[in-house]
This record gives sequence, structure tokens and C-alpha cells, in this order.
Amino acid sequence: MPVPFNLADALDSALQSAAVQAGLEAAAFVPDVRTADPRHGDYQANGVLAYAKAHKQNPRAVAEKLVAALPAGVTEGYVITVAGPGFINFTLQPATLLAWLRMHDSKDHLRSNAASARHGQTWVVDYSAPNTAKQMHVGHLRSAVIGEAISRILEFSGAKVIRDNHIGDWGTQFGKLIWAYKHHRDEQALASDPIEEFERLYQMGNAAADANPAVLEQARQELVRLQSGDATNLAIWRQINEASLQAFQGIYDLLGIRFDVTLGESFYNDKVDRVYRELSDARLAEESQGALVVFHPEHPRFKTQPFIMRKADGASNYASTDLATALYRALHFHADGIVIVTDFRQADHFEQLFLTVRKWFAAKSYRLPALHHVTFGAVTGEDGKALRTRDGGTIKLKELLAEAEARAYALVSERSADLTEEERRKIAAVVGVASVQYADLSQNRSSDYVFAWDKMISLEGNTAAYLLYAVARIHSIFRKLGLAAGDLAGEAAGTPPETPAEQALARKLVKFADAIRLVNDTLRPHFLCLYLYELAGEFSGFYAADKVAVDDPAVRARRLLLCARTLLVMETGLGLLGLRTLTRM
Repeated sequence: MPVPFNLADALDSALQSAAVQAGLEAAAFVPDVRTADPRHGDYQANGVLAYAKAHKQNPRAVAEKLVAALPAGVTEGYVITVAGPGFINFTLQPATLLAWLRMHDSKDHLRSNAASARHGQTWVVDYSAPNTAKQMHVGHLRSAVIGEAISRILEFSGAKVIRDNHIGDWGTQFGKLIWAYKHHRDEQALASDPIEEFERLYQMGNAAADANPAVLEQARQELVRLQSGDATNLAIWRQINEASLQAFQGIYDLLGIRFDVTLGESFYNDKVDRVYRELSDARLAEESQGALVVFHPEHPRFKTQPFIMRKADGASNYASTDLATALYRALHFHADGIVIVTDFRQADHFEQLFLTVRKWFAAKSYRLPALHHVTFGAVTGEDGKALRTRDGGTIKLKELLAEAEARAYALVSERSADLTEEERRKIAAVVGVASVQYADLSQNRSSDYVFAWDKMISLEGNTAAYLLYAVARIHSIFRKLGLAAGDLAGEAAGTPPETPAEQALARKLVKFADAIRLVNDTLRPHFLCLYLYELAGEFSGFYAADKVAVDDPAVRARRLLLCARTLLVMETGLGLLGLRTLTRM
């Protein structure tokens, strides 16, 4: 029998149909099906209580009416009970578990079934967004890996995703940098490591401008020349940005990140006048102390805290370009949703931005996308302070990833000394980067997290190495049996799971759809991490309790099926998080 990918959604639909058959006011009934506490079953419908209270009916009687009206396909596929004051519990029958395992047999099949959630939608995801002329450091890590995971999960759920790297490539810092470039550049350093030299020049120019008013004035003039289109300054600016993007790409390649567009602040420089005009015409913007600002009188703080969209000297700022960016994404990309991934310190800015965009778009009858500011906490050292080098400097991201690979190599060499050095180094390259990515993604993004090497690169606990090892172990099962990974060797696709360990693993596998939906709804990748960690634990319990390579063909077939589907879901889930997997460790 065909079994839907997302069983909770199927039960929700079945209960809504049953409400009509049972004579309920169906439009007012929300089944509220969710994953249940395992003590009560696999899924639980909680919506009866709210409906019964609103309609002054006995909730248990309403629940029993609904159960009686359910179609045979549901009643045969589950053990259904009414508990307490009217909760409806659904426990999957072993035959239903087997049908799900047989049916959902490839990444393409999983993707095609998950794609209904956001089918036909276009989402712009804005993440990473480093400033040019500076090296990426540990502070850029969270936006990059969280944004990439969200992009992949939105795509898996059917959306067309446009990854936008909104780099900081315009502004007052370029005046100081161009001044330093003209007076203090080291041609040899520019040739060998341009981004390192540009960072040095920026620091020199900034310090010189702070110390000497004459230098500050010269830097301002260099900025004016740049903004006026001076050919020399534009050429220097392009050189800076090209070198920066090349350096950034080296990091993105390690992290498995790609962008569809890189539209920095400079791209919107000629688009801000329209923003000023339209917000003024709509009487949303007003002059205040020479600046053009927006107040939000309904907001407790923003009624007196202005959103400055043009400074008193006439210069644009982040608000100007961010408003222009929102309009461009809505009109050019026809975005249904916009996700902006930054740290929590920018919460006020984006709250004011989104309030302004909503009012502006309503005034102009522009189609409003869903607006999401995805925030994240800080990365700290084990002392609870900002993560720094021993001499107090900022940790460069390329150096952090190199150290992760070195530590992973030490772990692999200790555990798998029989592998060649080449094999160990290839494994370490995957484990090292994956450990850094997963340590970040497995945390609730709203929280700070402690960067601890010993916990991060370990085969114990909720780590990338533990999950990658689980995948490699399943590959080894098939390898030892002389089968290709996931191959059921032409045997029957198994019998329904029987043992407690078989059933527990099968039940966890069917909950993959629930994990994907939860991340989709909340834009919080740690829910998928938790699911994969629990799945790996269930597989470990199954593997310890039930031998796979048994003589009985039926038992062997159903256990190989469980191995194959666990491998499929683990590799699919880790891929959605942006992690590469391994066939051996």
C-alpha cells in the first residue's frame, strides 16, 4: 500500500475528512497532529480539546466520533486509542512501517515527497556577508554554515533558493584603505597574499586617520573620488574586491558553500534615491535634525528611536542600502520569502527595517515577501569570553579549519593506524571541517556556544565524527557482505520489523519527515542535528541487539532494509546540513 512521506500530515488530512463525516463543524476543527511521546504512540492529535471547549461538547465523545469516522486505510495502518480527556494516539503497525521503508528508497524520492512544503516558492537567503579587504575570521563561521543549511533545507522542501552574499564592499573604510594603498603598499606582499596586505593597509590607514586630522581629510577626499567615479580609485577598489572574493571562495570551497549572486552594498548605491523618494511620498519618512528618518509610533522603542535612512550630510548608510535590497529582491527575484542570517546584535536594525518595509510595500501595493531575520549567538572560548588567539587577536577562519583538520588527522591516526597516510589525510579533511560545521549547527542558534576542541572532534557524543562513523559503519556492513551500499541483493524487501530494536529503528526512520518540517517551519537546523544523533543511537542499539548477516533470508532481508534506509536518511540529512560523508573511517 502507498504510504505518505509525512505521516503526520496524512493523519491531519484524514482527521479533517473524518470531522466532516462525524458531523463536526469541520472549518473550526484543527487536528494538531504532532509526534507523540513514545510511551503513547507515534503520533498524537491534540486538537479535540480546543474544539470541544469552544463548542461546549464532551472532548472524549468528540474524539471517539472522529476515530469511528476514520477511513479503513488509517484504521488498518495504526493502532488507534483515545486517551485522557480526548487525545487521539496513533501507533504505527509493523506492516505500515515496512511499507514506508520499501516506498521511500532514494534521495530523489525523499526530495520529491518533501518538496510539497514550499513547491513553487522563491526564497532569497542572505548569509555570510563578510567585508572585503579583510580576512574571514571565526565570527563569520555561524552565518556561513547556518545560512547554507537553511538554503539546502528550503531547496529540499521544494523552494527555488537564491543564495545572496551581501558583501560589505562600499563605505567610508575605502577612503582610508585607498589612501594607505597609495602611500604604503608593499607590491611583493600584494603579489604573494593580497588579502593579507589589504588587511594590513586598512589597519594602517585607519590608525593614521585616527592619529592625524590631515590624513583623515585626505582619506575623505579619496572616498569622494571613488564615489564620483574616479578611474584610478575605482581600479584600486576593484582590485581589492576581486582579491577578497577569491580569498573568500577558498573558505567557501572548504565548507561546501556556493552563492548564486554576490550583490554587495555597492550594487545598491544608485538605487537609494528611489527609496528616499517613495518613503517620503508615502509620508513614512521625515526630516529630523537634517537626516531623513522613519519613526514607528506604535512601537514602544522605535516611536522615539529613529530609523535613519539618509544621514544629515546626505550620505547613504546600511538602512538605505538594506531598504533598496529588500525592494530589489521583491521586484527582481519575485521572492516569496527573504531570510537574512546575522548575529543577534543586529536585531534592532532588522526589526526597524522589516517594520519600514511592510509599511512601504503596503503604501505602494508591492507584493510583500515573508521576512525572516535569523539571528545567532556568539562563539566563545572555554573561559566564556570571545574566542581569540593566544595573543588576543581574532582567529582567522582558514587557520581554524586547518587546525580542525590537523586534530582530526590525529584522531583518525590513533583509531585507524592500518589505513595509509593518504587515506587518513582524506578522512581528516572531511572530519575536521564537518566537526566545525556540526558543532555550530547542533546548537540552538539563538544561544552562545563554547568552542571546545576536545568535545568537537570526538567519536563520543553528539559530534560530526560520531555521525560520520555511523555512516561508515553501515557502508562496512554492505562491504563485508559483498554488496553495494544499500543493495538488497535481489532478495525480497523484507518482512515487517519484529524485534524491539528493529521496530524502534523503523519508527525513528519514519520521523525524518517530521524533522525536516520542523526545521522548515522554524529555520533552526539543530532540530535536524538532534534527529540524526538520535537515529544514529537507534541504529547502534539495533546493530548491537540484532545480527544482520543471519542465515534466515527473511530476517537478513528486513535487517538489510533497515541498514539501507538508515544509510539513506543519514547521508541525506548530513548533506542537508552541508556535511560531506565517508564510506570508511
